[in-house]
Parts: sequence; structure tokens; C-alpha cells
Amino acid sequence: MLQAAPAKVNLFLHVTGRRADGYHLLDSLVVFLAAADSLHWAEAPALSLSLDGPEGGALRAEPDNLVLRAARLLAEATGVSPRGFLRLDKHLPVASGIGGGSADAAAALRLLCRAWNVAVPPDAMAALALRLGADVPVCLASRPARMEGVGELLGPAPALPPGLGMVLANPRVALATPAVFRARAGGFSPRAALPPGWADAAAMARDLSACRNDLEAPAIGLCPAVGEVLAALRALPGCLLARMSGSGATCFALLPDAAAATAAATLLPPEWWRWGGGLYETPA
Repeated sequence: MLQAAPAKVNLFLHVTGRRADGYHLLDSLVVFLAAADSLHWAEAPALSLSLDGPEGGALRAEPDNLVLRAARLLAEATGVSPRGFLRLDKHLPVASGIGGGSADAAAALRLLCRAWNVAVPPDAMAALALRLGADVPVCLASRPARMEGVGELLGPAPALPPGLGMVLANPRVALATPAVFRARAGGFSPRAALPPGWADAAAMARDLSACRNDLEAPAIGLCPAVGEVLAALRALPGCLLARMSGSGATCFALLPDAAAATAAATLLPPEWWRWGGGLYETPA
């Protein structure tokens, strides 16, 4: 069995407040790209995980991968004995603001529900996902969404232009999310005003340019290479908008179509992690 774990991109990210327990409240428009990890499962009497792929080495030192945590949590919730050989084919960079670990955890929940033949009600599954991380609930469906609260409030996204293209670039510097939030200064941002949809990428970029990523400035302060990536993306032919995703250090450029994005990605420095293409198409 196979499950894709597509990259999540925050087209904007407003920090709108802070709860009494210290967690920040967010407003974000999230999309998913064809750039993805993949998770494979095969029958085995005990639960195990192997790491493969060009970015797998960065996870081998972790004592407890999110995929295994998701598997154990699902087994506990459903009363089954955790079993199976899992192989994570890792293509997305680690700790990079595009939800790689969250997407992997969400993929594990979806894949193992099929493999173990268990059903979890949507509300209960969302609660399980949130226990694994703030981005895991939105990654469960891997569909464009308006994400609010601490990640648990999900609503419909505006209608996106057909054939949208995006370039991703990461300077291969890991940024810890808590450190970026701690470095943030100033007050809070309002909830963004968004239209019902966009007819084309240019209109989408114009509206999104009125929004921002409130974590971009603190991330650049901690990692100046983020600013270099943004400058390179803005210089790409056809770039309509460039911004950091999540807490960084991955940044994106919005382009009119996937073919233009694929070509533009090859113009970036080869020592960076880079990708160009279109949106993830959720299986029916």
C-alpha cells in the first residue's frame, strides 16, 4: 500500500493572537503541491519503519519519528495491535516550513486506517491529528483550506486558478518553529479578507500581496539566507509573488502555470533544495 504526503505551503500566515496557554492563534491559506514524500506499508507482525529517499538521512538521528508516533496513537485509539513494515521515501527537507513531518504523520494515519481496516470518525481523527502537531489536521485531507486557531479550525479555501504553478526553494538551513515564534516582535495581525475565488494567478497574487507571513521577518533575523532565497525567487521570470512558507526556511514563488514553475526552478542555485511544478491533485 502507498500513500502520498504532499508538501503544504502557507500562502500567507497571520499571527492573530495568543491563547492563555501560550499557543499562538493563526490565520492562513494553505495549499498542497505535487512535491511529496511517500509512505509505503507491507504486512509484518511487528511495527517498524525504514527511512529512504534523498532527504531521509536528516531523520535517521531522530529517536522517535512522527510516522511511528502516529501509528502508535492510531493503534491505541482503535484498540488494534500496531503492525506492519513502513518505508518513508523522504523527498521534502526536514524542519523547513512546508509540513514535511506533519504530512508524513497524516499519511500514516490515512494509510494505516486502510491497512488495519479501522474506521475513525472525522472529529476523532482530527483530534488525534492535532495531538501530533498543529499542521497535521490540515494535512489529513491535503486539500486547499483556510486554517485558523492553532491549526484545528479548517474552512474552505477560495477557488484557485486552474493550472497554478509554484517554485519552492530552501537554503538547506533548518529553522526551529519555537525559535522563530520567540523572535517575533510587535502585535498581532487581523484576519485576512479574501474573495470567493480568483480567475487567474495574477489576480490571486495581487490579493495575496496585501497579506504577509508574520514569521518571515524573525526567520530572516535568525537565518539571513531566507532573505537571499526570497530575492532569488523574486528575480525569476514570471514570478508574481514570493514569500516564506510557515516558519521557514522554505520560500515559494507563485507563477502563472506549472510548466513555467518547473523551468524557473532550474535557474536557482543547485546547492539549494528546489522544486517547481503544480498543485497536488487529491485522489477522488
